[in-house]
Amino acid sequence: MPGPADFSAIRKSTPRHKRWLTSPSTLALGVACATFFGASAAYADPVPAPSFAGPLVPNPDAIALEAGPFGQVLVSGQVTGIGVAQTNATHAGGIGNRDGFVDISNAQVQFQTTRGPLQFYVQTGIYSIPSLGTSYLKATEATEQLFGPVPVAYAKAVISPELSVSAGLLPTMVGAESTFTFQNVNIERGLLWNQEPAISRGVQVNYAKGAVSAAVSLNDGYFSGKLNWLSGTLSYAFDSSNSLSFVGAGALSRNDKSSFATPLAQNNSSIFNLIYTHTSGPLTLTPYLQYSHVGRDDQLGINRSADTYGGALLVKYAIDKEWSLGARAEYLKTSGGRCGSDASCAPTNLLYGPGSSAWSLTLTPTYQKGIFFARGEVSYTRIGNLEAGFGFGRDFDRRDQLRALIETGILF
Repeated sequence: MPGPADFSAIRKSTPRHKRWLTSPSTLALGVACATFFGASAAYADPVPAPSFAGPLVPNPDAIALEAGPFGQVLVSGQVTGIGVAQTNATHAGGIGNRDGFVDISNAQVQFQTTRGPLQFYVQTGIYSIPSLGTSYLKATEATEQLFGPVPVAYAKAVISPELSVSAGLLPTMVGAESTFTFQNVNIERGLLWNQEPAISRGVQVNYAKGAVSAAVSLNDGYFSGKLNWLSGTLSYAFDSSNSLSFVGAGALSRNDKSSFATPLAQNNSSIFNLIYTHTSGPLTLTPYLQYSHVGRDDQLGINRSADTYGGALLVKYAIDKEWSLGARAEYLKTSGGRCGSDASCAPTNLLYGPGSSAWSLTLTPTYQKGIFFARGEVSYTRIGNLEAGFGFGRDFDRRDQLRALIETGILF
């Protein structure tokens, strides 16, 4: 995902983006779906995807449609809005650089099948992806510049109860947080998430038996379009309350693509996680560690290697059936990337300048009643060893940012 290293690019004004929601092709697709799935609807068990880390939970009675040769198709979705107030905005154009604004955070629908040897999953709509320490992109711009109106879509072949193969637009297996707001403990994604891929095109083999689960994937990393990344994860559940996962992913070859969704340095890197989860009654703790490395590559203009070292703790506590509290604390540090006295060198920046660091605290109380929810959030981000021109504020020289957010909507 584009992170603080892309902050200078976000300052620049962007052209008015096309409104794909009202385009003839999109309207035609909607009519076709409505006609195709026009059979009688019923209710089914909760859908298995997208994943929910809580405290938000999906609608327990998903809509089930009979769709001819596809069998039963489950339909779910999210319609949510967000309001943000923040300090040290850049005031450089776009609503994300204002002191306060409101926007759509999700207007998405998912279609999926869960039976038979061949299944599918399609997620479509618009979305914003608020994350700490970066400028906010409104939903229409985020959808246009990141993963498009169909961010996740894949076919799944079920070979046996333990083994399956998925191919298409896949959620990353890297990190402890998912991409979209409703999937996570907090409204905003964290500093460590900013270093990770979010969605990749590729093929993934999944295995699960007993306490062990594993997956391996050949994919395009940071949505580059080139299948040159290898990702893998191995998890072990010690018991019903404790599990440990190791995740590793990295580029197998050089890739010169650079875009908002595909940061050049990170897309030519390797990244690793160690994730532990402990659950005790209403309390869930998820501490995890992260390391990433970008090697020197003069052909790509990466003149110096650089690394990141980080750790985070995610906390979720259910107060009762309707109220819960989420929290996150994290720290991220970079090393390397400096040029010294070499005037011809371009420094490698992975955060807020070479050698910079940052920490954050986030608190998110949540209320959910049926399919309706509302939650607030307060977050604070502080930069250490700030490089001039990469910070917060109108002149990009401020070291901290305080945000207050509210998100509300329905999960149908």
